[in-house]
Amino acid sequence: MSKGNKKSKQYQVQVIAERCKGCGFCIEFCPQNALSKSAGMNSKVYHNVDAGNANTCTGCDMCSMVCPDFAISVMPIKEKPDKEAEVARV
Repeated sequence: MSKGNKKSKQYQVQVIAERCKGCGFCIEFCPQNALSKSAGMNSKVYHNVDAGNANTCTGCDMCSMVCPDFAISVMPIKEKPDKEAEVARV
């Protein structure tokens, strides 16, 4: 089996902006550079974290482990079934 046939899992990074105080631990520890400082601010006037490059996320969950405010979670994106496979089951 070749590596080209293997589907890579995708992950969704969720940031609760109101919990984030912009400490940057998650940005610093992310091995894939999926996170960055946001241009926007939350109600506490902190530049929260943006997951704008989340497509590079490998699901290591390091960001949520180092977040002192529990503001980040990483979840796998459920794949939609292939239309051809769905038709074959009918």
